[in-house]
Amino acid sequence: MKYCKSIFLILLLSVTIYSCTEKIDIKLDESYARLVVDGSLTTDTMSHIIKLKSSSSYFYNQPSPIVTGALVSITSGTDTYNLKEDSAGIYRTDPSVYGVAGQTYTLNIKLPNPLGGHTDYSATSTLNPVVPLDSVSLLFHPDWSEHGIWEVKCYVQEPPTIDFYRFMILKNRTLLTDTLNEWFVTDDKFFNGNYTNGATVAYLQQGSAKEGLAKGDTVTVEVNSIGKDYYNFILDAQAELRGSNPLFSGPSANVQGNINNGAIGFFTAYSTTRSFAIAPGLKKK
Repeated sequence: MKYCKSIFLILLLSVTIYSCTEKIDIKLDESYARLVVDGSLTTDTMSHIIKLKSSSSYFYNQPSPIVTGALVSITSGTDTYNLKEDSAGIYRTDPSVYGVAGQTYTLNIKLPNPLGGHTDYSATSTLNPVVPLDSVSLLFHPDWSEHGIWEVKCYVQEPPTIDFYRFMILKNRTLLTDTLNEWFVTDDKFFNGNYTNGATVAYLQQGSAKEGLAKGDTVTVEVNSIGKDYYNFILDAQAELRGSNPLFSGPSANVQGNINNGAIGFFTAYSTTRSFAIAPGLKKK
């Protein structure tokens, strides 16, 4: 009798588990393909890059399709720079090109075939000036983690205008902040018009092979004076990458770029200043 009861309980449990399992097919609406733009013009004299791709389906398990054969130019109203496609989807200016603070630049794109219902796209961005950095310093905190943390500080007289900044960190000419999720952007709310007497712009983990510093290493701080629209674009994109909090909160809004005709992405013009510090040797415990 006990054996029969055991069999009955097993069968009942199996039926219960099976009845609670249901295959759900989630159908996602397919949207039309859109042009995706990523590029900038800066005050550095160099080949400035515009990257063109196409959006793809959620289930498209491959890199985004590149867009080739486009006519791409950047104009200030008086000067026009025609970009050449030196590799698929990568368009470059001549190496002698540089942006001028105060100028407004327009990116123009003409595709060989319509994408998203359009062949012509454009975006504008004003190149704001930036005050040169005075200096950079490094302060080591041995007790902030198992191996210690370097605090990176910068010194500059911030102007009284409303400004927005992006800080990029390099170690021995290698960019440490090499992904959008690692960029540090800020407004000047807390130091507008004042001298930033050692404002913290980065923390470097000494226990990291990538970030750790040895005596003589060079840490460079690059400051970009960016527009408010690009500042908001970066914050929105970072929020999208990091996900919602709490877990079951509603979906975030689409990240708003500045390319017309429904394209995705951003074209920005910005000025740049840099300064560096040399890492001292650490005292042995």
